[in-house]
Amino acid sequence: QVQLVESGGGLIQAGGSLRLSCAASARTIISYTMAWFRQAPGKEREFVAAISWIGGGTDYADSVKGRSTISRDNAKNTVYLQLNSLKPEDTAVYYCAASVRSDTSRRTPDYIYWGQGTQVTVSS
Repeated sequence: QVQLVESGGGLIQAGGSLRLSCAASARTIISYTMAWFRQAPGKEREFVAAISWIGGGTDYADSVKGRSTISRDNAKNTVYLQLNSLKPEDTAVYYCAASVRSDTSRRTPDYIYWGQGTQVTVSS
């Protein structure tokens, strides 16, 4: 069982930056592919970014590509999502997720552990 706890969300003006953190309770997350998803009010949960546990390969949604970075610190059992040049459309609850897949995936069913989410609100 892996428990994930997100932090770092908040209210920020458009154009600003945030770093979200996801702390895992597991002994290690080294063998999990980790990802961030987000869900805006009235919308489905959508993929944001993922990082594999083999090779550290990454994948980003087109909506955040070029202005976000996902990274992991296996020694700290923590995954990060750096978001820059924030836009009002980035407003959502951001969720951290873990998968036993060795490669990245954009599909929510591939992720078996989920955090409670952290709210990000971007004001215009």
